[in-house]
Amino acid sequence: MQRDLDAPSIENHDEIDLYARRGITLVRGEGVYFFDAGGRRYLDLMSNYGVAVLGHAHPAVTDAIQGQATRLLSAHQSFYNDARARFIEALERLLPDGLRKISFANSGGEAVEAALKYARAATGRERILSTARAYHGRTFSALSETGDPTHQTPFAPAGCRQVPYGDLEAARSCIGDAAAIILEPIQGEAGVHAGAPEYLQGLRRICDESGALLIYDEVQTAFRTGTLFGFQHSGARPDIMTLSKPLANGLPIGVTVVSDAVAAAIPRGSHGSTFGGNPLACAAGQAVLTTVAVPGFVEHVAAMGDLLISSLRRIKHARLRAVRGMGLMVAAEIDGDAGAVMAAMQDLGALVIPAGGSSIRFLPPLIIQAPEIEEGVAIFEEALRMAG
Repeated sequence: MQRDLDAPSIENHDEIDLYARRGITLVRGEGVYFFDAGGRRYLDLMSNYGVAVLGHAHPAVTDAIQGQATRLLSAHQSFYNDARARFIEALERLLPDGLRKISFANSGGEAVEAALKYARAATGRERILSTARAYHGRTFSALSETGDPTHQTPFAPAGCRQVPYGDLEAARSCIGDAAAIILEPIQGEAGVHAGAPEYLQGLRRICDESGALLIYDEVQTAFRTGTLFGFQHSGARPDIMTLSKPLANGLPIGVTVVSDAVAAAIPRGSHGSTFGGNPLACAAGQAVLTTVAVPGFVEHVAAMGDLLISSLRRIKHARLRAVRGMGLMVAAEIDGDAGAVMAAMQDLGALVIPAGGSSIRFLPPLIIQAPEIEEGVAIFEEALRMAG
């Protein structure tokens, strides 16, 4: 039997102080609910920043992890592996034609790092164009394309060029000799702002005209917006796409997807990862991808997203300024301190996360059902009242 631990004391004492702590110790999950060390239940409306898309302790994922753990945990990619091959097959069934060559990583930030390297290798150019308010990760190169000075300023990588999100003329005027432009089809960290179809289609044309590559960061948007991938709302296909959060329901994994033409230009040995594509994460990932591919799954996400958005918009409160979103990627913009509303929701038994400074982000597990959405909306409405 494991001994009881004072997790807050240990983590506060021994970890670098990088995170604003929420004050509760989560020890278990079941479906769309968390449980803390005292046994209290919390409705999960954030799925660990969009990771636990099948909720917690999902039987298919649990069985896959347990089965693979008895066989093989790691296998370097210089060796072939059956679990990795099954994951690749499952992912390729979801990818569009012409965008099916992949490399493995361990996170979204690492997948972005690979995407930037591949763009430079494929074009022979150096400069990467990105958009204001973007979030692409906190690794060193990814920071150069992240448009939030909170994350970027202390490290200030050189050579970054950014344009306003949604402004085609700004992109056209700056594209020049850029290797690529990288952006999120729907900006998440900035407050859930969707790129209009005509904007993404226009970027595709600009890239084709200039010889630059179009990179979509779908680390958060994949499977969540009512289509398999966020870019499918516009039909403007990328040359490179990064995936991570939803792929293995909580185990670390990242994937960079490229076109055949980009893949052909990447030199052997120019990138790699010791842990990337490990059998344990791939086994969990295959279970997730198989579930996502079941007929009706994406339609369920779209329907639950419509319910969440419409229910939030029915709330009449002076501090609720706007509700934005697609599928189960939703933000409620608050007039004033969104943190106070988040804290009140936690006190009432629901967990959400911030976005864009003044918004509350709803990223629930994709298996959520109407009663849990109604529960979450009721808690949000009461939290608005409590927070004034």
